[in-house]
Amino acid sequence: MQLQVSEFHQFEAGGNPFLYLVPSGGIFAVDELSRKALAIAKENPREAKELLDALVATGATVEDARDCIEELVGARALGPEGGWKEPIDEAPAKFPLQTLVINLTNQCNLSCQYCYEFGEDKVATPEGKAKFMELETAQQSVDFLFKESAGRNSVHITFFGGETLMNFPLLKQIVDYSQAEAKAKGVTIDYSLTTNATLLRPDIIEYLSANAIGVTVSMDGPKEMNDQLRVFANGKGSYDIIVPKVKELLKQHTTRPIAARVTLTNGVRDVAKIFQHLRYEIGFHEVGFAPVTTSPTRLYAIDEKGLDDVLGQFEKLAYEYLEFALRGEHHGFSNVSDTLSELHQGISKSHPCGAGLGLLGVGPSGDISPCHRFVDSDEHKLGHVSEGMDSDKQQDFLKRGHVNAKYDCESCWARPVCAGGCYHEAFVRYGDTGHANLHYCDWIRGWTDLCLKIYGEIATHNPSFLNHFDQRKAS
Repeated sequence: MQLQVSEFHQFEAGGNPFLYLVPSGGIFAVDELSRKALAIAKENPREAKELLDALVATGATVEDARDCIEELVGARALGPEGGWKEPIDEAPAKFPLQTLVINLTNQCNLSCQYCYEFGEDKVATPEGKAKFMELETAQQSVDFLFKESAGRNSVHITFFGGETLMNFPLLKQIVDYSQAEAKAKGVTIDYSLTTNATLLRPDIIEYLSANAIGVTVSMDGPKEMNDQLRVFANGKGSYDIIVPKVKELLKQHTTRPIAARVTLTNGVRDVAKIFQHLRYEIGFHEVGFAPVTTSPTRLYAIDEKGLDDVLGQFEKLAYEYLEFALRGEHHGFSNVSDTLSELHQGISKSHPCGAGLGLLGVGPSGDISPCHRFVDSDEHKLGHVSEGMDSDKQQDFLKRGHVNAKYDCESCWARPVCAGGCYHEAFVRYGDTGHANLHYCDWIRGWTDLCLKIYGEIATHNPSFLNHFDQRKAS
């Protein structure tokens, strides 16, 4: 068999060369002999015996050369002519559910202009459907979760909206019902929610802490940034309302870390200033950023130049994260932690996320969707909690979303961590959930390369810090 270099992305970190192996998602430290072997094979593909002889000619022993070649072939850094062929795996016919996102209501007391549920690019069709989930539907949703998660030892419920806390009484009923069901089935269950924080009260905070419910607050930074688009129906900004409530939440909710989630838009993308304010002045444990999902024609959309600017700011913050990591300290830039966690686990995604697989969304009416971003959309409905999943629709969604079904992804080295990108983003931009997010390709490659370098630096200089990502996966 002739050996040639396979598909990988080469990078340096900590003064050492590394390979990011595609499509396995593995990270391979390259020693001097391996570097020579790859250089020889890249120059001219050759039989294994010829490669061994060439390495011996450089001064290596036969044993070391043989071990080097076997290791490179085993890691798939070297492979046969034409490369390693990875078959297009069919989406699993049955995959146990892990997380159910329950939309308690499709109503909201804010009127954020960029909202994917109510804004100009909404895919939801809520007309004629329940605005607030009722107890019977909620119980059916929990029953559906336990039925579809058979075989798992733990499950998760995320409460969502609209504004989640507008239906807080139902949230408490769901917790009571699901905890009783979980106990009867010998399964553990935990909870999280996303909120705009406007309706937080002391009794709500006390309940969330007592039940260890994780909280993510949607907030876009200091007042002048947050209040550009996160406003009430009368145009009044929400910052002054939520800050004292958030500070009380951070003070009183002691059982789970509290995170902030920032939507970056054309007018709100000073990443460093936002992070500084939310992490240190407000006191969030973690802060995560996501560019707005929208049509490129919207005034608040971020253009290509703006995305480059965001990536440059992410880079500065990521290297600040690295400084903390090398000291063994928590930083709080969750975008880095999330990507490093996937790299550490050696994830090679068949699909961009768990939507339609280990995660599903349920609307107030009980309609099942691939995730919370498609709740109340008739076009993307996958069934109803009272009747179960439409397996044909689910399989169609998953087959179109598979990375190997996306032609544009075939030659991209970053596909193990991207798999084509967000389904909802693809639908808004291209009208097809299975379309690759081509407008983000350069951004994703730049971000992944940056995180690989951060990972390599940590692995070289403070490898014990990587244990953090084992703990992050477990939590």
